[in-house]
Parts: sequence; C-alpha cells; structure tokens
Amino acid sequence: MLVVDDQELVRSGLRLILDAQDDIEVVAEAADGATAVELARRLRPDVVLMDLGMPGIDGIEATRRITQRAEAPAVLVLTTFDLDRHVYDAMRVGATGFLTKTVGRSQLVEAVRGAARGETLLAPTTTRRLLEHFIAQPPPGPELPPAVAALTERELEVLRLVASGRSNWEIAAALFVGEATVKTHLNRLLAKLGLQNRTQAVVLAYETGVVRPGAGTAKPME
Repeated sequence: MLVVDDQELVRSGLRLILDAQDDIEVVAEAADGATAVELARRLRPDVVLMDLGMPGIDGIEATRRITQRAEAPAVLVLTTFDLDRHVYDAMRVGATGFLTKTVGRSQLVEAVRGAARGETLLAPTTTRRLLEHFIAQPPPGPELPPAVAALTERELEVLRLVASGRSNWEIAAALFVGEATVKTHLNRLLAKLGLQNRTQAVVLAYETGVVRPGAGTAKPME
C-alpha cells in the first residue's frame, strides 16, 4: 500500500503500524498529491491511505486522478477534518472510505484490510453527518434518472444492498446467489452508472432516491 501525508512524522507512524501487520506491506510514502499520483501509477498498490490537506495538489484532486485509471487502487482517506464538504468531495471523486486521524490503531488496520476487500468504510461521525445531509434535502422526484432506470431489477436490488452497507457475501446470502454473481451484477451496474466503486454507488443511491435515509447506511467502523 501507499501512505500519503505531508507530515513526515505522521507518515512514519502510519508505516510503523501498518508494516507490523503480516498481511500489509507499505511499498512507498508520498508527501504531496503529485507524488502520490505518480507512485500509484508506477507501483500499483492495492490501497492508498490519503491525507486531504496537502499543499499543491491536495488529497481530493490526487484521489480523483488516481481513481480515474483502470484497475485503480482503493483510496482510504485519513484526515484531521470531519466536514461534510470533505466527505462529499472525497467520495464523489472515488474514495472508498473516510476516517479521521482520531481513529484507533486496530480500526485503522481493519479499515485498510476492508478497503483492500472493496468494502465501503465510513467513520461513525461521518456516516451520521452524511445521513443528516440527505435528510435535510428535498426528497427526490418519483422518476429515476435514465441511467438508474436502465438498471435491471436485480441490479437495483444489489445497489440497494450496497447502499445499506452489505458486503458481497452478505448480499449473496440475501439474494441466494454466489459471490461471483454479486460481483458480476455490481461491476455491470457500476459500468452503467459510470462509477468507479461502491462508495460512489452509495452516494448516488441516496441522491437519486433508490434508498432513503433510515432505509440503510454505509457500513461504519466499529
């Protein structure tokens, strides 16, 4: 994985924690967004742990550039801030998870593992603020956007379950199908909607009214 933060002490601490795990290897560090984009392109890590507040190309723009590439790594945002604007900007451009720097060591490690598995991970405070935002918005109209309306019934089912925070194996159990079938449906609906990952699918599901606040939330860290 790749660790990105403009503070050397923070990067060193994160690397020490993560490299201590048998199943995690930090292949490089970056102190700014431009370097992060280049290292992600060259080294192809499975996960990028991304700071947002950096000089020059910030973490949000770096995330956008990284996730635009084919077979992009999962980008897990780790930041001092817990603000709606940062949450939405990071999620919209392709971040798969969002944690604050107050997160515990074990939570950080599990978040990295979850990101590598393709899970959507949000800190509890982030999940709450995200839902509060959607609750405060006017309800969507009765008509679904054309791209969403073009999904099959099964793809819509998968989208709703993704938005409720279910993992692939949980979706497979709910629909009585195999995980490979779930992955196929998920890949197809992401392609139809022009999305990079399931986190963007969660945002779109709430924005379009496929799911409503209270019907399901993205999976929080415990």
